[in-house]
Amino acid sequence: MSALRPLLAAAGLGLGIATVREPGPRPAGPAEAAAAASMPARRRLEFLAGRRAARRALGAVGLDCGEIPRWGRLPVFPPGRAASISHSAGIAVAVARAAGPGLPLGCDLELRPLPRAAARLVLREDEEELLDDRDEPFHAGSRPTGAGWTVTELFSAKEAAWKALAGTGTGLGPPCLGEAGEGPQGPRPARPTGSLRDLRVGPAEDGLCVVRLRADPARAVRVRVVRVGTGVFGYVLGPSPSLGPSAALI
Repeated sequence: MSALRPLLAAAGLGLGIATVREPGPRPAGPAEAAAAASMPARRRLEFLAGRRAARRALGAVGLDCGEIPRWGRLPVFPPGRAASISHSAGIAVAVARAAGPGLPLGCDLELRPLPRAAARLVLREDEEELLDDRDEPFHAGSRPTGAGWTVTELFSAKEAAWKALAGTGTGLGPPCLGEAGEGPQGPRPARPTGSLRDLRVGPAEDGLCVVRLRADPARAVRVRVVRVGTGVFGYVLGPSPSLGPSAALI
């Protein structure tokens, strides 16, 4: 994962990494402590690792951050701070951006490959042509341009986009994914509703993909998916140019 730092830095993103095995994990404040106290042991370690990863990602772009409370299951960041957190197999990662308030932010780590049968939970019929039917070894590194996508890659791309389009890093989200409101710490993140099948993914240049809301195709983000060992890491690069006024998705 550390090898991804230069790639993310080139996109204006900071990367934070933490593991559940780090000694002496401690909450950064009373809100984190209260949240962690109500969790089973394994979930508590994941929660605290995610908060550490988020603070490290923010530190990588020159921003400090104290405790990160939550609203429901979503992190709530102080003004001027935003990060996206993901967990997989005992590893927590986060990405953060220094500038550009309101810019989409999302990431997803999947270290356990998904079976082909999971495609029906992620894709609709108009996306199945993107799948790679070849039985090839899964190698680490950037995916080849023009190659088909695995279910794991498409899931990660949609999951990262879902976080960005729902505004979970900023507290701002479109009504079709959920409603924002006021929480104990001020504006709370939107609560995503629906499923990943409510997003549509399509190929873009340089091995990237574009993920759009089916209900509002003008809301779209560009996502890069990078292979990490036998898994993948997907992250949002930024908004995608909007479709023309007459364009629509079915």
